[in-house]
Amino acid sequence: MSTSAQQLDATITKPVSERHKQILTDEAIRFVAGLSRFAEGRRRQLIEARRVRQRAIDGGELPDFLPETASIRESGWKVGPIPADLQDRRVEITGPVDRKMIINALNSGASVFMADFEDSNSPTWDNNIDGQFNLRDAVRGGLSYVSPEGKRYEVGPAPAVLFVRPRGWHLVEKHFLVDGAPVSGSLFDFGLFFFHNAQALLEKGSGPYFYLPKMESHLEARLWNDVFVFAQDRLGIPRGTIRATVLIETILAAFEMDEILYELRDHSAGLNCGRWDYIFSYIKKFRNRPDMVLPDRALVTMDRHFLNSYVQLLIETCHRRGIHAMGGMAAQIPIKGDPEANQRALDKVRADKLREVRAGHDGTWVAHPGLVPIAKAIFDEHMPEPNQLGRRPEVRVAASDLLACPDGEITEKGLRWNIDVGIQYLEAWLRGSGCVPIYNLMEDAATAEICRAQVWQWVRHGASMSDGRPVTATFVTEVIRETTNALSERNGRGEFETASRIYERMMTDAEFPEFLTLVAYELID
Repeated sequence: MSTSAQQLDATITKPVSERHKQILTDEAIRFVAGLSRFAEGRRRQLIEARRVRQRAIDGGELPDFLPETASIRESGWKVGPIPADLQDRRVEITGPVDRKMIINALNSGASVFMADFEDSNSPTWDNNIDGQFNLRDAVRGGLSYVSPEGKRYEVGPAPAVLFVRPRGWHLVEKHFLVDGAPVSGSLFDFGLFFFHNAQALLEKGSGPYFYLPKMESHLEARLWNDVFVFAQDRLGIPRGTIRATVLIETILAAFEMDEILYELRDHSAGLNCGRWDYIFSYIKKFRNRPDMVLPDRALVTMDRHFLNSYVQLLIETCHRRGIHAMGGMAAQIPIKGDPEANQRALDKVRADKLREVRAGHDGTWVAHPGLVPIAKAIFDEHMPEPNQLGRRPEVRVAASDLLACPDGEITEKGLRWNIDVGIQYLEAWLRGSGCVPIYNLMEDAATAEICRAQVWQWVRHGASMSDGRPVTATFVTEVIRETTNALSERNGRGEFETASRIYERMMTDAEFPEFLTLVAYELID
């Protein structure tokens, strides 16, 4: 179907099935088009502002807390009251918008399920629209699934509270054109979900709740807040009904946490430590600085000073404003057939969640239903109350703390691991799967970004490995070829050659591509 631009001021460039027409109704199309006209000009300005900021950093300027917003940081304002069903968020599970996965996540025993159109979703047209269809069914209590083997899945009587994560401001939906240009992926994902489900959620005693990814400034949060007001007014829903948790997953946003909460204060549901994208952002923003080269990914753990400082500042900021400070993702998954390896993995999860609850977090993330009981037991023991908002750690975090580069080795093993995991993930993403178990970890786009960004940075600066050899583009290309051949032989041809070509370019080119997903999006339908 191609929707008439004269009729709706929008054009859909993909065929729309009868099923998908239930999501892409004329009214829904008009609503998304209206959001786009309201916000698109400012969105483009903000993306350009990111480029300007990057040029300043490349020129030697390091980020700092903004002097012009000091009064916001220093005054005693609070965010809006927390809705009743968001008081206790001790364990949250995340995953893509696949029908079976939604059911399993809602039934997992977690407090919250974050349905993800972003890092764990390969944004094919069918994935995106099927996901909206699945969530509409979930909100209305009609979500079920029958496996090819005949097993039936249904949502139980006490499902997790639903959040939705739309794509970031930098991404577009290429198959939905408004005034001849692709609509923002953020507005497309948000708009369709809000249009179809806001009223139904209110009638159930909940509300339209969101996670907002990849912001780099409080001005980007301001645009989201204005979009929320516009959307609520357009549908006749009271302002403040929408609640959104912001993932602090860029190094620049870490310097504007107070300001981000302030911009969203009537719509805020707190902040979250998006640790994997945060590490990627650190590499990306300081990629041209030889004094800020990170060691092997396995050594960049949450106890390192720059990450621990970020955690402390986030908790203190949120609690001072009366709102939740959510912990990060446990990427481990249960390991079948190897009890010892499984025990080591679960011990890592326990240690991570114990660190978080003791630090003052009000809840945490897991990627697999099997980890929900483990995380919940730790938070139940150390956080018997619904949250820790009354806990106000006194911290003094300076810019130098957030910027401190950790030391550690760069090894051939770490380089090969980055290349192996990155190619495996991208190959699956190109086939339509955005959440992939690899070597007993649940990988998504954030970890794939770390893999390619680290190698690019090592090549850029000729970093020395632990045995004294430099990381060169020639060596990286050799490893990519070896890895691709081995993966192809082990798994069949698949999309490994395409993934390999993309990764080689993104690890060895002179210029650093901002996002892997922007490049790869051109290759999927």
